[in-house]
Amino acid sequence: MKSALGCRAAALVAAVAVALASVASAASPPATVSLVRDEVYPALVNITVVYQRFSEGRAERHPGAGSGVIVTPEGHVLTNFHVAGNTTRIDCTLTDGRVVGATVVAHDPLTDISVLRLARRGDETFPHADFGDSDALRVGDTVFAMGNPLALSSSMTEGIVSNSARVFTDFTGSEIEQLDVAEGEPSGLFTRWIQHDALILPGNSGGPLVDVEGHVVGINELGGEGFGFAIPSAIAKDVLEQVLAHGEVRRGTLGLAVLPVAKIGRQDGALVASVLPGSPAERAGLLPGDLLLTLGGEEVTVRFLEQVPLLYQRVARLPVGSPVELVVDRGGQRKTLKATVELLGPYHGDEGEVHELGATLQEVTPLLASARRLPGHDGLLVTGVHPGDPADAAKPRFQDGDLLTKLGGEPVATLAAVRARIASWPGDRPLPASLWRAGEELLSLLPPPRAKAERWGGELPKAWLGIRTQVLTGELAAALGTPDLKGFRVTQVIPGTAAAKAGLLVGDVITALDGEPLAPARMQEAEDLRRTVEELTVGTTAKLGVRRDGTSRDLTVALEPRPPQPDEVQHASQETLEFAVRELTLEDRVRNRWGTNVEGVVVSEAERGGWAQMAGLRLDDLLLTVNDQPIKAVADFERVMKRLAVERPAVVRLFVRRGGSTHFVIVEPSWREVDTKAGA
Repeated sequence: MKSALGCRAAALVAAVAVALASVASAASPPATVSLVRDEVYPALVNITVVYQRFSEGRAERHPGAGSGVIVTPEGHVLTNFHVAGNTTRIDCTLTDGRVVGATVVAHDPLTDISVLRLARRGDETFPHADFGDSDALRVGDTVFAMGNPLALSSSMTEGIVSNSARVFTDFTGSEIEQLDVAEGEPSGLFTRWIQHDALILPGNSGGPLVDVEGHVVGINELGGEGFGFAIPSAIAKDVLEQVLAHGEVRRGTLGLAVLPVAKIGRQDGALVASVLPGSPAERAGLLPGDLLLTLGGEEVTVRFLEQVPLLYQRVARLPVGSPVELVVDRGGQRKTLKATVELLGPYHGDEGEVHELGATLQEVTPLLASARRLPGHDGLLVTGVHPGDPADAAKPRFQDGDLLTKLGGEPVATLAAVRARIASWPGDRPLPASLWRAGEELLSLLPPPRAKAERWGGELPKAWLGIRTQVLTGELAAALGTPDLKGFRVTQVIPGTAAAKAGLLVGDVITALDGEPLAPARMQEAEDLRRTVEELTVGTTAKLGVRRDGTSRDLTVALEPRPPQPDEVQHASQETLEFAVRELTLEDRVRNRWGTNVEGVVVSEAERGGWAQMAGLRLDDLLLTVNDQPIKAVADFERVMKRLAVERPAVVRLFVRRGGSTHFVIVEPSWREVDTKAGA
């Protein structure tokens, strides 16, 4: 029987399917719908990804999905950057059911476009869609949105264009708002979106917007409240052409931001709102408040916000390294300025996890340095610190937002430089690190590398009775009809122990130990019997006074060593899969009712967002085999994992016992380049 939640989910899926099926042919003739479907639907792809995010000094992963469209016979796919960016794995499902791996050719966060390429066999070609003219779209034109809403099968919906040049702004209309579509990456500087009302839902991102002729006129990006927004095909096509020609998108920049002039009573020009420090515009002498009248000899007209992206597009098309003339009106006087176009760099630098530090660091770009008001971009931004690792134990501790400028007295500006400096540092002394923090120049000391402390052994075994008990309070004794009885009531006798062999039973009340009366009265004294037994000697015997069924008797029980607890047994971890295991304990067997014939190791850690946790591994799973290799003890786990770290299989199959049944956990890791041993 389905749960109520399952029924509601099924009803939602059914309702979405009905809506998607009914909307497509509500207005357009069947012949038009068939044409659009036949032209573009075969080129539609369902994209599934594994995202990698950084949190608290560690990389975390989680699955995601979106849409895309094949635009070349060689298998180039256009999708959104917020679908394909920050990923470690991308798979595309074609409408014929084939699942094809994809690699990233280039990302362009500024337009929220990514270019992927499907894996090909030889000269294999793929069905592909053709571009249409997004500049020709008019309000009221019919369009079709294709994609994979809610990660369901490919779909097609119909609507009309409600605005062909949408920009986002606040209600004051004072400036264009850039979108944060993916982990702090600003987007929309060059974009005037196509606003339409074809139904799109989460999962449609990256799918094509198609005109009535079956041509792609946009890449869907956002949706909600009855509206969808698509990146015009003119922008998407330009990104594709640059990527195919150069392997990246190249844009010029002058380092200025502008506003429209209608509100200040002008018909021409653009109001310079800001000038980036150190930019070509600043070096040329441009000032906020200038009216930019011409650019490269051509007039500038930015009366409304919708015209701002067009000016930025003009600047982006200027050849990098070329001189450009700017004519401005400054206080009623015309001035001619000369600037040299520079390459527009990325907003964010590479970010990565440095295991040796227990921190995540991000390389700093000039744009990021300006936005964060950093003293420069020669360093790395600390974006996360993992508790208990060296960066957390440093004195003073690393903090999010610190700028790491030196290690061991040498400048560091890249992740590779940090790793190399740590690798070359002697392991017997602290490593000094220079940090810039809110204007302070701090010197921090990182602890020297050292082996992790063992978490087992070190104490002589303590005496133990293989039973569990509860205090026989006055209320319980009265309820049993023996109001004057005092002692510890046996609640469990662990099978196979000396206590079981001596004949102790559940319900017995232990009233004396070696002739000394036991008279607990409060629940707080529940551990008194255990502590008293632990003071005795392992291997000796204890005489218990026992009350059973109204009669008293004495039982002699051999004192055994207390079984090791979970934190006292041997542990081992696998760094790439990011989980740890420990030896199976008697407590595990008793709690889970596993007999002595059950062998394996218990999952003691599954790092949040790690490969194993993302695949479904859970704490307290009993790991039985890894890729069909039996795991009876931690030593087996270490041996098998060491071999897998060398072989690096695409799939690691974990067979576990979970509760009363068994289960397979299929892990698909990306193996680290430096990973030669399992134990840590």
